Amino acid sequence: MSGRVLVLGANGFIGSHVAAALSAEGWSLRAGARRIAEPSRRAPRFDWVAADFSKLTTVQAWAPLLEGVSAVVNCVGVLQDGGGDSTRAAHVDGPRALIAACEAAGVARLIHISAVGADEAAGTDYARTKAETERLVEGSALDWLILRPSLVVDRAAFGGTGLIRALAAFPLFSPVVGGDQTFRPIPLGDLTAAVVAAQRPGAPSRLILDMPGPEAVTMAETVRLYRGWLGLKPAPVVRIPRALAAPALAIGDLLGRLGWSSPIRTTAMRQMDHDVAGRDSGWAERLGVSSRGFSRFLAETPASVQDVWHARLWFVRPISILTLGLFWLITGLISFGPGWSGAVAILHEGGYGRWAGAVAGWGALLDVVLGLALFVRPWTARVAILMCLATVGYLIAGTLSLPHYWIDPLGPWLKVLPMMALCLFVAATDARR
Repeated sequence: MSGRVLVLGANGFIGSHVAAALSAEGWSLRAGARRIAEPSRRAPRFDWVAADFSKLTTVQAWAPLLEGVSAVVNCVGVLQDGGGDSTRAAHVDGPRALIAACEAAGVARLIHISAVGADEAAGTDYARTKAETERLVEGSALDWLILRPSLVVDRAAFGGTGLIRALAAFPLFSPVVGGDQTFRPIPLGDLTAAVVAAQRPGAPSRLILDMPGPEAVTMAETVRLYRGWLGLKPAPVVRIPRALAAPALAIGDLLGRLGWSSPIRTTAMRQMDHDVAGRDSGWAERLGVSSRGFSRFLAETPASVQDVWHARLWFVRPISILTLGLFWLITGLISFGPGWSGAVAILHEGGYGRWAGAVAGWGALLDVVLGLALFVRPWTARVAILMCLATVGYLIAGTLSLPHYWIDPLGPWLKVLPMMALCLFVAATDARR
């Protein structure tokens, strides 16, 4: 296969694998993503271009990205507004301009990756805007194909599949909300094979194809199968009442608006309740590719120790960030408040004299600032490293001025060592994709 294809969302869970599959098929890859510094290091052979749909809202803005391109695969999708994500920009404004630019540039083929349940009846902004994207594509003069996969599964896990694995690895029992929602999972390798096949001469055109896998499994069954795949002992699946789950969904919505994207959000729940299985469109036969069931996919993809770690740490990481941030914030506030006289007295004991008040004040302020800064999503890893370095500084100063605290029965110096390890854990697990 020859020619240049532009893959949009090429840093995403689906888009990165689509780009790799097309490259392996012989296509020249132009890869678009909002931020390209990190993905360009992972795939340096691709021609990376910045492609932020919130900024690419005119034909003129898209023109440089489409130069020399004969096909476009759009893998961009946003679950819910917040943290710089906009369903309107990602699903309507950007695609409308993209379609017009493709028509103007004479791009031969547009493949749009949508999702099952992307219709008005779902009652979410995600589904409404996704449906509008599909109408824009359908109304274009392009040679288009819309693919609507069900739950996409792979060795890698992101978003919803990461959450399901975490629920499967939950200690003692696996909590689920509902549990009867039916998936027809499609392996990511089958989806990418379909995209590659859709670029070949004679491939289906101007069709919308739901892409369910051949095996239907409920949410509860999916969790049980994943738990077995991880090699963990069987555990009961506990169905959580929706009323009890509502606070968690509200917190997930709030975190999403603050930039902490989470699959535990009201949109995800509504979409699961509406439709995550799709209808059989004969997509595999139409595109000439094979389609594997979920059980077969798990059997052909043995879990590794990394998979087990990821599943078990999925809930541990946010708890660690919350604990670490509150530790620094609260200790700073205590120093400013009821602990002020004690802090100053300790510094006097260490020989700081008239500087004791200033050192206590600046130290408490640093604690408060770092504690709050840890919760700012783009800063988390760097702040965790700063916390670790600041603690090293505290220990050096404390050892020089108050060395006997190392053998104090309450262990004031020894107790900060586990906190330093927690800082390093938070920093080391910051990668999202």
